[in-house]
Amino acid sequence: MEKLKSAIIGCGNIYKVHADALQKLEIAELKYVVDIRKERARSAADRYNCDYIIEYEELLEKDIDVVHICTPHFLHSPMALKFLEAEINVFVEKPLAINYNEGKEIIRSLENSVARLGVCFQNRFNNNNKEAKQILEEGLLGRIKGIKGFVTWHRNQDYYLKDDWKGFYATEGGGVLINQAIHTLDLMQWFGGSVDAVKGNVDTRVLNEAIEVEDTAEATLYFANGAVGIFYATNTFSQNSPIEIVIDCEKGSLRLYDDQLIVTESEKSKSIISNNKGKYKSYWGNSHYKIINNFYQDVINGNYNNTVTAAEALKTLELIKNINQSARSQKKCYLNNEFKFY
Repeated sequence: MEKLKSAIIGCGNIYKVHADALQKLEIAELKYVVDIRKERARSAADRYNCDYIIEYEELLEKDIDVVHICTPHFLHSPMALKFLEAEINVFVEKPLAINYNEGKEIIRSLENSVARLGVCFQNRFNNNNKEAKQILEEGLLGRIKGIKGFVTWHRNQDYYLKDDWKGFYATEGGGVLINQAIHTLDLMQWFGGSVDAVKGNVDTRVLNEAIEVEDTAEATLYFANGAVGIFYATNTFSQNSPIEIVIDCEKGSLRLYDDQLIVTESEKSKSIISNNKGKYKSYWGNSHYKIINNFYQDVINGNYNNTVTAAEALKTLELIKNINQSARSQKKCYLNNEFKFY
């Protein structure tokens, strides 16, 4: 089988995870890495035995099948739009775009393109999360009554100073909501189904003089199935604690903590699955290879069977938009849930 020819744009922290996955894939070949910093691009090319480019627009003239966008948030949408227009498949790191409106623009572009787009919500493919999803879909614990998701991490001033795009709405799109806790919001709506409305608050409590974005957020999520979710996220804790998601059902509960899934039924609990720790940062999970492989398989087969689509990723951006709107208005805000595909 002829390999899909790939390029990675952005050679910062996360690109190595994508490049390592591509090296393992028998159906992919990494041809180019791209970064506006020449030395960083050259170093990445040497590491992965490929060519490097400084200006990403040059890729539009190359023989490329898939582009991975691993750049700062504000570049996701303009880059994705250019490659979709050129009928080149796109795999984009989270978030899909810097805000909900730019995410909608990507979906409209997909409606006029034969190219496919996938979003890197890799934690859906962690073994414990997949097992929890299967239990819920099979109805083994009955109806979902409530979900809680807690993220208590640490980000100090140095974290923001080392990247000039972080900490600003114009370039990052927000703080803890769109950067650190977006995976938890994605999992909560993936487990619980459509969210009809939210009521929330956001605040900057520690680094007020260093950043303009929020470092703390909380919200109540009103699911279409009647379940109520509670969500809390902060970057102000003294360490990166494991994320916790608890799903309370009629006949028991599921607790996702770190890499474990703990099932409680009839007052008896058991840990039924655990992931092997990966070589990357623990909070990145260990499923980048799985989600990238799935996307490439879908590109080859011409479907969306195993891809986290733009419409799925847009749900988290809509949640974030409405949490922020609710914080400003101090009222419950209702979601549209208007996109069902792409």
